[in-house]
Amino acid sequence: MTAPYPAIRQYIAGEWQEGQGDGYTTVLNPSSETPLAEVRHVSAAQLDRALEAVRETARPWRRTSPTERSAILRRAASLLRERCGDIARTLVLEQGKPLREAHAEVLVSADMLDWYAEEGRRAYGRVVPGEHGTRLSVIPEPIGPVAAFTPWNFPATSSVRKLGGALAAGCPIILKPSEETPGTVAELFRALADAGLPPGVAHMVLGDPAGVSAHLLADPVIRKLSLTGSAAVGRELSHLAVEANIVTTMELGGNAPVLIFPDVSVEAVAEACAKAKFRNAGQVCNVPSRFFVHESASAEFAEAFASIASGLRVGDGLASGVEMGPLANARRRDAVEAMVDEAAEQGARILAGGGRLEGPGFFFTPTVLGDVGERHRVFSDEVFGPVVPITTFRDEDEAVQRANDTDYGLGAFVFTESLATATRVSEDLEAGVVGVNTTVLSRVETPFGGVKASGHGQESGSEGLDAYLVRKAVLQHPPLTANITKGST
Repeated sequence: MTAPYPAIRQYIAGEWQEGQGDGYTTVLNPSSETPLAEVRHVSAAQLDRALEAVRETARPWRRTSPTERSAILRRAASLLRERCGDIARTLVLEQGKPLREAHAEVLVSADMLDWYAEEGRRAYGRVVPGEHGTRLSVIPEPIGPVAAFTPWNFPATSSVRKLGGALAAGCPIILKPSEETPGTVAELFRALADAGLPPGVAHMVLGDPAGVSAHLLADPVIRKLSLTGSAAVGRELSHLAVEANIVTTMELGGNAPVLIFPDVSVEAVAEACAKAKFRNAGQVCNVPSRFFVHESASAEFAEAFASIASGLRVGDGLASGVEMGPLANARRRDAVEAMVDEAAEQGARILAGGGRLEGPGFFFTPTVLGDVGERHRVFSDEVFGPVVPITTFRDEDEAVQRANDTDYGLGAFVFTESLATATRVSEDLEAGVVGVNTTVLSRVETPFGGVKASGHGQESGSEGLDAYLVRKAVLQHPPLTANITKGST
């Protein structure tokens, strides 16, 4: 029997409880626009209880051995795999992506927990050579309680990156996921609780984003802020963090350039890029976004991409054979539609798609645009939707210069058969992650993060654990002894 959409509550101090705040959020199914649940917001008193709990558990959890913490995270990972079918269905209902993508997200989240479980046992320090009789040690320690904020596009993986890193390092955490996709994150917390995570170590709170963030970051118990969100939200939380002297990690989106040189198999590259671009209806921060195609290959590439886009099956993510679901909410669909309409009015050619689908749901057709350039907002701004803007370039220097001419610096892509070209361009691109002949930028073993307006700090890999640690230098000398010469009379 298929599980229904779960009841949504706050998870505070080891207890599931109804919110006690004044506001409510309605969780909608983006394929049908029908309500799934009403979420009552957290109250100030409940936030204070969560803050009190992380204060109480900070020392016991940091003193819990890495082996014990690892065992809890590994059990939670196993539970996610066992419950993958039901969690994936919840994810589709509230977020819209096709079921196969939701399954993959849950399983990757389990892999992330396994990675952090083992990496937490390898948070090594070092002993520095010094004078005889001294010991100079560098010891990694948990940074302290964490406040974390995650978005709606990947509710499972974006939350696990923060939960896994913090918990493996020995830090208690208060996580505020998006109120639009709370069901998936609630299942993560159920897995952690069922795996034996002590009450009070991890909390899930839902409510007004500005009010929750201001309340949490004003409390001196919070020593670390981790955000995955927009640049605008990042600026607001940065101000709060600076005032409170809180260390931050911020992943703030991107507008990744894709440089396609003339020596590639155009059809193969178009197919790979289309698969990546239309995943999650284009609502991916590290997805191929601005396509720079050498002028000798641009016509063939645009034709191939438009053909693939026109053939995709768009619909309810739970329906068999669906390759792309809806956008997650009405404001996202409306923003994408406005950018495409504006580009068309300014001279861009619509090669495929170009508009919303009739009927209920926040659907927008897979869209390919030609004759696009920096003058178009659909090219210069992060679209965060299923839109492919294509422009041309003549030489490598031009392509790199235009690719770097953006405030963003999260991901970038290079497609070429030349090792020399791949090496030069990957070194010259201003991005935190570069994919060469691949559309995959995120692995559990490698660091993920951006530069410039895309944020700072990294998640995943050993760097993802290190983000929740501080290094203490201990300079130990022999005991002091008195050396007093007595005078004579």
